[in-house]
Amino acid sequence: MSETGKFSWGPGAATGIGSMPGEDVRESVRTVVESLEALPYLPELPSRGPGADMVGRTAGLLVELYAHLQPSGWRIADRPGRDTRRARAWLGEDLDALEEFTQGYRGPLKVSAVGPWTLAASMELRGGEAMLSDAGACRDLAGSLAEGLRGHLAELRRRVPGAEPVLQLDEPSLTAVLAGRVASASGYRTHRAVDRAVVEGVLRDFVAVADGAPVVVHSCAPDVPFALLRRAGVTGISFDAALLTERDDEALGEAVEGGTALFAGVVPGAGSDAAELSDPDGSVSGVRSLWRRLGLSPGLLTESVVVSPSCGLAGASPAYARRALAHCARSARSLANDPE
Repeated sequence: MSETGKFSWGPGAATGIGSMPGEDVRESVRTVVESLEALPYLPELPSRGPGADMVGRTAGLLVELYAHLQPSGWRIADRPGRDTRRARAWLGEDLDALEEFTQGYRGPLKVSAVGPWTLAASMELRGGEAMLSDAGACRDLAGSLAEGLRGHLAELRRRVPGAEPVLQLDEPSLTAVLAGRVASASGYRTHRAVDRAVVEGVLRDFVAVADGAPVVVHSCAPDVPFALLRRAGVTGISFDAALLTERDDEALGEAVEGGTALFAGVVPGAGSDAAELSDPDGSVSGVRSLWRRLGLSPGLLTESVVVSPSCGLAGASPAYARRALAHCARSARSLANDPE
């Protein structure tokens, strides 16, 4: 809880999603920490190769479950191998850089991992089918990930004693899991939709795993299940604002009134035209319009909205990524100074 707001990051905050371009983790961490004073985060650098990608990095966090890389993707293995060791080594390097550039830092600090449902849709059983196809495998995977994240948050607190951890769960496949749109290995069918109560219950368990740390669920897919995530007890929901429709209005309003933060992705994740990042006030004009449409208090907007890119920045140039994060911070200040 912030002294100036109901969330640990306070009003007028900006953050990034996770991925950054390039392979220099020290430079990426420096950029993040210098650009985002209110809510910095541990970046991911997928350009380094397998094990630094979103799924591989999370696979390295698993406890008593191991994975190796196949041409079709990450697959469960009997023992840790080169791919697991590489993923863990890169995460260790990332934490070393974060520790270096956050000396004396006190405040919220965000780390991310693939959430249990997107991980189950992305990782394969030994036979090559998605783990999502086996309810027992999904339970084992969720339990292993939960233990891994407990350790990850503890390591963050050890390395950065002044940190107030924020856990982001990346769930871009969540909507597809709920709708039964995750393709089988053959591609000729899809896996059965998972019951919404089961999905909600597992996500609620991860809120408990965080042990008081705020949990934010990110999805850059259309039709984010705002109501389900609110019921699961997450602190914040991160989304691509360009994909919102008026069908989302009621669920968004209920989420905000229920105390859920909105991480609004309003800055393009890639680009080259400096004009795209020249108008901070214009970048958040859609957020103001949404607030007026919902009939919510402007003061609530300042507390409830965090400004971010629409998705990760791995596909951008390093120069654009730096400008985008700085633009998010300027846009957040604009929103705080003039919520109406």
